[in-house]
Amino acid sequence: MNYQHIITIEPGRRCGRPCVRGLRIAVADVLGWLAAGMSHEQIIADYPELTEEDIRACLAYAADRERRIVSAK
Repeated sequence: MNYQHIITIEPGRRCGRPCVRGLRIAVADVLGWLAAGMSHEQIIADYPELTEEDIRACLAYAADRERRIVSAK
């Protein structure tokens, strides 16, 4: 999945942390909710500004970042 058009990094927003489409919802927030057991449907119900594609983009971003960290070692 190409997440570059969904995951944004802006120095003045959430201290430069990767966020979803310039919203104040960080990738780490979404990953934390998923890790806590929330379903995609529950997340979208609580945060209707998010879409299924946004959640998948967060997962793709995290997977890509993990690959880059491991390959850098």
